[in-house]
Amino acid sequence: MIKVAAIQMNSTDKRDLNIEKAERFIKQASSGGAELIALPEYFSYLSSEGEEIPYAEPIGGELIERMRNLAKDLGIFLLCGSIPEKIKRSKKIYNTSVLIDPKGKSIGVYRKIHLFNINIKGKAAFQESNYYEGGKDVVLVKTDKGKWGMTICYDLRFPELFRSLTLKGAEIIFVPSAFTSYTGMFHWMALLRARAIENQVYIVAPAQAGRHSEKRSSYGHSAIIDPWGKVVALLQDGEGVVTARLDFQYLKRVRNSFPCLEHITRKLIPRRWH
Repeated sequence: MIKVAAIQMNSTDKRDLNIEKAERFIKQASSGGAELIALPEYFSYLSSEGEEIPYAEPIGGELIERMRNLAKDLGIFLLCGSIPEKIKRSKKIYNTSVLIDPKGKSIGVYRKIHLFNINIKGKAAFQESNYYEGGKDVVLVKTDKGKWGMTICYDLRFPELFRSLTLKGAEIIFVPSAFTSYTGMFHWMALLRARAIENQVYIVAPAQAGRHSEKRSSYGHSAIIDPWGKVVALLQDGEGVVTARLDFQYLKRVRNSFPCLEHITRKLIPRRWH
C-alpha cells in the first residue's frame, strides 16, 4: 500500500512562479502523508503552441537538481511530470519525465515517444515535432514499492505502450498531461479508464488545467484510477492536490479473479515494444 498524490496546475510562461507553486503543492501533499507525488506535464513552463520552448536543460540541470533536493528533504518519491530536456547538437528538445526516489536519486527518465501532431479545424492545432524529438525507449522503474511505468499525455492514445509496460510488470502507470480542453472533454476520462481496465493497473494522471495563454487551455480532471476502472480521486477544475491509497493486494485480487492478462496473444504486440 502507498499513498499517492496527483498535482493539478495552471502553469504559464512565468517559470519561477510555476516552480515555486509546484514546490508548495509538493510540500502540501507530503504533509498530508503522500509518499509518491506526481506533477503534470510542462509543470515548469507552459505557453502557446507554436512558440519555441525556452529553458531547456539537461537532466542534470538546475531544475531537476532542485527537485531531487526537495524529494530527499521530504523523503518522497517525486514524478517530475515533464521538463524540456536539451539535446546535444540539436535545435530540438525532448519532452522528458523524471522519477526521483526518497534519497534524491533520479531512478527513471522517460522521453515522450508519441509527438502531438494534430489539426482539428477551429478547435486544436499542435505540431510538437516542430520543436521536440520523440523518445524511443519504454521505461519501467523497479522500486521497493513496486514496478511503475512512465508515459506522457498523448501516449495515452497508444494502448500498445501501456500493454508493453504491463507485460513488463507495471502496477502503476503515470500519465502526466496537458490535455487540450477540446479533446479532453471527449476522450480524457474514457481513455484513462480504458487503460486502467484493460491492463488492470493503477493509473496516476496529474494534469494541467485552465487557460495558460490566449491560445492555449487544458482540460484538467487530474485523476487516480484503480485496476477495476474506478475513479478513486478526481480534481475537475482549478489547481490543487488529490490523493488516494493504492492497494497492491487489491490489484492482485483483481488480476486473479479476472485473469485477462493471462489470455493475451503476445504475438500481436508490436516487436518494438518487447
